[in-house]
Amino acid sequence: MSNAAKATVSLKPGILLYLIRHGETDWNRESRYQGQRDIPLNAVGREQARRHGEILKQFMPAITAFDFVASPLQRAQETMRLVRGAIGLDPDGFRIAPEIAELSYGYWEGELAAELPLKDPEGVAGKASDPYGWRPRDGESYQDLEQRVSGWLATLSSDTIAVSHGGVSRVARGALLGIDRSVVPFLEVPQDRILALSDRRQQWL
Repeated sequence: MSNAAKATVSLKPGILLYLIRHGETDWNRESRYQGQRDIPLNAVGREQARRHGEILKQFMPAITAFDFVASPLQRAQETMRLVRGAIGLDPDGFRIAPEIAELSYGYWEGELAAELPLKDPEGVAGKASDPYGWRPRDGESYQDLEQRVSGWLATLSSDTIAVSHGGVSRVARGALLGIDRSVVPFLEVPQDRILALSDRRQQWL
């Protein structure tokens, strides 16, 4: 295994992390780069969030002892409130973790993916040549994001439900599972599934 494919962080023994990508937004549907733009859920996204809550509800009452954490972006907070409401918990009973905000796409934010080859061919070429290490102007690379998220993963001291973003889900798996970093930017990030992570293991719910 190459250095680039090694796990770089471990969850503490026995810790379980349910990692949820926020529900769908109109920008997701349009394939428009969101990054750290504060875009709300659409109707589909709200239903996805409620579905997550119904799935997690089966783990009651144990789940009431979990730490609930969300990205500061409104689409993640809205998802968390709907998840907790569907479980039957106080919708506002969660913490904000700035470390699990989405990857910043800098000057690409707000752009349609289909239009970027004409608007920024140099940037598109750079991303294609090094998807993990490429950094958009005023933004972050996946490598930058992994460093930020790994620091957060290392602090987890109890079972946790976190609502975050696609990029965060990808780099968390890369860091915890030792996935080759050239593959990390292309990992699936469904908005209608929950990812259960423990040390060196993953399962979709």
